[in-house]
Amino acid sequence: MSTPIRPKDRDSVIQSLRIGVVPRTGQHLIQVGRKREVETLVGDIDRVADTGASFRLVIGEYGSGKTFFLNLVRAIAMERKLVVASADLNPDRRLHATGGQARSLYAELMRNVATRAKPEGGALPAVVEKFVATAASEARANAQPTDQVIRAKLAQLAELVNGYDFADVIAAYYRGFEEGNEQLKADALRWLRGEFATRTDARAALGVRTIVDDASIYDQLKLMARFVTLAGYAGLLVCLDELVNLFKLANAQARQSNYEQLLRMLNDSFQGTAVGLGFVLGGTPEFLLDTRRGLYSYPALESRLARNTFAQDGLVDFSGPVIRLASLTVEDFFVLLQNIRHVYASGDSAKYLIPDDGISRFMEHCDRRIGDSFYRTPRTTITAFINLLAVLEQNPGADWQALLGGIDVARDTGGAGDLAVEQDDELASFQL
Repeated sequence: MSTPIRPKDRDSVIQSLRIGVVPRTGQHLIQVGRKREVETLVGDIDRVADTGASFRLVIGEYGSGKTFFLNLVRAIAMERKLVVASADLNPDRRLHATGGQARSLYAELMRNVATRAKPEGGALPAVVEKFVATAASEARANAQPTDQVIRAKLAQLAELVNGYDFADVIAAYYRGFEEGNEQLKADALRWLRGEFATRTDARAALGVRTIVDDASIYDQLKLMARFVTLAGYAGLLVCLDELVNLFKLANAQARQSNYEQLLRMLNDSFQGTAVGLGFVLGGTPEFLLDTRRGLYSYPALESRLARNTFAQDGLVDFSGPVIRLASLTVEDFFVLLQNIRHVYASGDSAKYLIPDDGISRFMEHCDRRIGDSFYRTPRTTITAFINLLAVLEQNPGADWQALLGGIDVARDTGGAGDLAVEQDDELASFQL
């Protein structure tokens, strides 16, 4: 007997797929394939939880599954008690800058901090309060002042950049908590989120001499990783998508500076100098392979990210820093559409609106009109399938066979020739 699917989860998945974006919850309901890739990232998560570090580039064509893969890894990490920070890069958010774009990326990451208890984001205050509550409990048990316990627990951060001020900010948050000073708590959170634009403002509000600026966001992430472990979490996983925006930077020096930051992150992860910190980054093949503007234009990265020459003719190697997402198989896509049909019916097989034969006919129909792009970039196909289910649901007398004779999946994108160009990896291919 099938387990019923909650209306909230059902609507989250169906509504997201219908407009062509990745659902933030319920990914497990439609997940297919990708067993080896998922196992590899679970191994990375376990390594981070064991005070280690990880760095993975998830590379695939537009629509090949990157965003969905990142969201699935994000969900798994939260289930394993990691704190997850996620953001998309864009022209105003990058890893290295001098005009505030890097600080903007850090602020977005901190706004999107998520935990198992708050999977939608906005969990930074809860993480800080959990640390403070744990310190207060230890202080009561040992008959010590809470402020003294907080300072002792944060002493290990002093060796890191901004470590002293980080401890001062957490102590200020505790004072605000004890005194009922909401402004002091808010200022402490502003500093932790990187929202102070000048050192003068930060010093006036909190008495600290530094702020999170463009030059220190990676160091601040290392600090935050240490802090969340002290708060009782397993580690910090940072998920960054749309790294192709670094490839698109017109200024060669700006690209190189961002690639240098990636090299630093990769080296720290593989040399063991980062603690409890993992990175999962999504990008396109051109972002990786282009020798003029991509990562391969930076020799140090090219040598570290080069493909294993022995992994050919169907052989794979998931031990390196790059995971390449392959296209959907016919079998995976069939199971995917079955899963979508199951979710649409709220988990009740008696309410299926189309039989398996109908799904096969739908796939044949799409294959004839779209061809290879149907498997590589299937967003429009998935949207069309949900539209078909919507019509069948709202018109009980409608015949799916008659409807399939009139569907033109490629119509909305101007034909099959334009389909691959117009897809991006917001939805990805859901071939997990």
